[in-house]
This record gives sequence, structure tokens and C-alpha cells, in this order.
Amino acid sequence: MSTALYTAQAHVAGGRNGHGRTSDGQLELTLRQPKELGGDGAGANPEQLFAIGYAACFATTLALVGQRGGLTADDAGIDASVSLIPGDGGRFTLAVELRISLPSVTGQQAADLVAAAHQVCPYSGATRGNIEVALVVNGTRL
Repeated sequence: MSTALYTAQAHVAGGRNGHGRTSDGQLELTLRQPKELGGDGAGANPEQLFAIGYAACFATTLALVGQRGGLTADDAGIDASVSLIPGDGGRFTLAVELRISLPSVTGQQAADLVAAAHQVCPYSGATRGNIEVALVVNGTRL
């Protein structure tokens, strides 16, 4: 493995119905199954955490890629949806939709910027070829 610039560390006990915390103490939360999966919904779940992480990373990547191209894209808003989809043999897969609002960039330029950011974002790289990721920019699906 290459030398990392940063490594996040977290500990979870009890899985989806347990407790999680980061090593730096910045995040500590109760984990619970969502009601849709038979839980009480009284805590966060991994899909919510993944949605926040992906959206935050993608927004930062958009701003950086935009800056390199002479565009201001640091005003992006991203609504991320992470779906848990049942598959064969009791297995599950994930699917993601990122709904990106780019007030400062419109039309084809916005679509091109989002497509470029999708090639650079570490979360996009990790999911590429593994799960479906749909991108919607300023109301238009790419």
C-alpha cells in the first residue's frame, strides 16, 4: 500500500444496531437499522454515512476541478441517495444517485464539469464498476 496522506479510523461495536465512533472523537453515534429494514430507526445507518461522505467528497472535487478549469463551482449543493437493493441469495448491493445543483455553472459546461469530477473523486473511483452511480446536474440526468 502507498503512503497515505490521511487515514480515518473508526470503531464500531454491535454492527447496524450498535455504536460507532471515530478515533479523534469528532463523530460518535448510535447505529440502528432503518424502519424499512425492520429496525426502530432511532440512529444513523451506514447508508446515511456513505451518502454524506460521498456528497462531501464530490462537492470538494467539483470545486477543485472547476477551479482548474477557470470555473467557480464551490457553491454546489449535493443531495445524495444511497439505496440498499436486495439481490440473489440474500445478498445486497448499493446504488447511488447524486443530485447536483450548480448555481454558478449551467448547461453543457455544468454537465462536463460533473463528468470530469466523477472521474477524479475518490468515492467515484471506489464505486466505479462496482455499483450503479447516477448523476443528475441542475435537474438533468447525465
